[in-house]
Amino acid sequence: MATTTYSVVGMTCGHCTAAVTEELTKLSGVQDVKIDLVAGGTSAVHVTSESPLDEGAVRAAVDEAGYELAAS
Repeated sequence: MATTTYSVVGMTCGHCTAAVTEELTKLSGVQDVKIDLVAGGTSAVHVTSESPLDEGAVRAAVDEAGYELAAS
C-alpha cells in the first residue's frame, strides 16, 4: 500500500470534497481518500492505493471534479 498526499486548490465545502473523492476512487487501485479541507485555500488530499499512482491520472481526476492539483 502507498499513501500519497496531493495539494488541491479551489475546494470550499463538503460537496467539493465528495466530488474529488468520487473521481479519485475511480482510479485503478485506489483504496481510500481522505481530505483535509481548507475552504478557499489549498487542501491536502491523502490517497491510499495498492501502488503509487500516475500523477497525470490524479491530475485528470481532480480536473474532472472541477478543481486543480497544485504545482508540486
